Amino acid sequence: MRRTTVIVVIAIAVAAAAGLAATGAFSGDDGAATAAAPSGPAATTKVQRMTLTSTETVDGTLGHGKPTAVTNGSAASASGQSGGGQAAPDSEFITWVPGEGDTLKRGDTVYRVNERKVPLLYGSVPLYRTLEQGSEGSDVRMLERNLADLGYDGFDVDDEYTYGTAQAVEEWQDDLNAEETGTVRPGDAVVASGARRVAELKTSPGAVAGGEVLTWTGTERIVSMDLDPQHEDLVKEGSKATVRLPDGSNVVGKVTDIGTPANDAAASGGGAGGEGQGADEATLPVQLEIDDQKKLGRYQAASVDVILEADSRRDVLAVPVNALMARPGGGYALEVPKADGSSEMVPVELGMFASGLVEVKGSGIKEGMSVGVPK
Repeated sequence: MRRTTVIVVIAIAVAAAAGLAATGAFSGDDGAATAAAPSGPAATTKVQRMTLTSTETVDGTLGHGKPTAVTNGSAASASGQSGGGQAAPDSEFITWVPGEGDTLKRGDTVYRVNERKVPLLYGSVPLYRTLEQGSEGSDVRMLERNLADLGYDGFDVDDEYTYGTAQAVEEWQDDLNAEETGTVRPGDAVVASGARRVAELKTSPGAVAGGEVLTWTGTERIVSMDLDPQHEDLVKEGSKATVRLPDGSNVVGKVTDIGTPANDAAASGGGAGGEGQGADEATLPVQLEIDDQKKLGRYQAASVDVILEADSRRDVLAVPVNALMARPGGGYALEVPKADGSSEMVPVELGMFASGLVEVKGSGIKEGMSVGVPK
């Protein structure tokens, strides 16, 4: 992870400050407003009332998230992962698979076995058992909801697998080119939380059915980043961040998932091999969603910068850092022009620095007043 802290360097010309002291620009006794300078500032800017925000910039990756596997003969969980299952017998073969990058929606064919379509259903409960007339449970409701959304009828969407449900299933099976049994077994469909994008094919037509068929992800592009755990206070569920794309344009991201700090070596199976590795290697996985997918343009996978808010001060007075003048004996002042063309040095206290600006406080410092800056 690259950590970029907003660092403000105050460039002060010591010789110039000494010259000001020599000409009496500062009255070093009381630290209050000083005598007029021989001439006004070379240029001026306005004191602004604003919100100052400092940021941390970290590396992020734009993509579709971590792929999960779909295995023949098993049902996918809500996250798109597939559970274990028995391999299909040798008499069954994969006869069709989608293309990498294809988007699959409810009812679409995920793959075919002996020309029997295995469709995608939406839900949070996998097909973990045989469903038949008399079955009850949330998995029955999930099946019936999908059948209804696909246009089948003659049953109520509830927790009971009735005769009407079995009749609708037979119609569905006929459309899938499957045996019309009126019962649904694990492996007859793949269940996921929503539409999926095919990431990588793991088999091909003609292969014996059994094992991984493909991996897939969600359809929307997301941003993943690994954050130093000591900066985890910069993110929370629902917080916003700016994502800078390779072309320099910005999009807004929202934190949707914060994982558990993980050690790179441990995650890769490094075990006890690395001397001195441990907590220093730990990172906090964070995921952001992008509401406006159109603003991502054609980027499907790319390295991006994620700009997180580190600190914020609302309703403060601020000036450019180069408006600060060094005072003899320490501290800073602003050069304030006067009506007669001269100027005075007004001492200020400094607050937060951010984006080339600095928060200032001082007697007589007001929003909209002019202060000197280098030309």
